[in-house]
Amino acid sequence: MDVEELLTHALAARERAYAPYSRFLVGAAILCDDGSVFTGCNVENASYGLSNCAERSAVFEMVNSGRRKIAALAVVADAPRAISPCGACRQVLSEFAAADVPVLLANLSGDRKICVMSDLLPYAFYREDFVEHE
Repeated sequence: MDVEELLTHALAARERAYAPYSRFLVGAAILCDDGSVFTGCNVENASYGLSNCAERSAVFEMVNSGRRKIAALAVVADAPRAISPCGACRQVLSEFAAADVPVLLANLSGDRKICVMSDLLPYAFYREDFVEHE
């Protein structure tokens, strides 16, 4: 599966977003190294700090399913340009994605940007810096 195919999953996840406050629907899809796909959407809350982003929702679903290695990521929203994960999501993603993992950033107007994880977070706070290899 390529990142454009992964975008289809992210678009479907976006449709399930719960964003009654911002009306800003976001979808994310993660491709794992074993070929499995996990999706996430943003989920807002009246206490806005308790909301969760699409990217982290997808990561948490991936981890809950026993996977730990991201092979590719796609993120989409209805924005003026291709959407990019927030800083918190970038850090969480870097826990499970190598620096060279491809990332497709997209919007509903067809804007696409393909980059790699290290473009999103060049000085990531990596797990390996603090935990011995298992």
